[in-house]
Amino acid sequence: MNKSTLTNTALTVLRVIVGFIFAAHGWQKFNEFTITGTQAAFGKMGVPAADMVAPIVATLELVGGIALIAGVLARVFAALLALDMLGALFLVHAPAGLFADKGGYELVLALAAAAAAVALTGAGRISVDAAVFGRKGSRLGVLA
Repeated sequence: MNKSTLTNTALTVLRVIVGFIFAAHGWQKFNEFTITGTQAAFGKMGVPAADMVAPIVATLELVGGIALIAGVLARVFAALLALDMLGALFLVHAPAGLFADKGGYELVLALAAAAAAVALTGAGRISVDAAVFGRKGSRLGVLA
């Protein structure tokens, strides 16, 4: 395999795995915790405007995760998901330290970094974005 193929393969693996994790967390907020439960939990954690933020975050994580898996508007969704994780880091997890088993920020930091990497690089060649926006001269090529 040449470097370009390896890079696209690695980017696809990263995008799909991170998308799966985000989608699972969004699904969990809707179906296991419920939006009402997520709102209450966010409120207890000190998240501002928890009643409004909880359904937005749940939707972003579910829809954004699915979008990353498919590589649809991956830069946009990845940037939003990175901001979501930075919010979680600073608003909730930072006081607990690094380790996730103590409520720390290691998972949200790793997810923020992975999402930021996709936002900066794009979805890669194996994606809907590449198929739709990847043609030479495309005005929306920045999305590919």
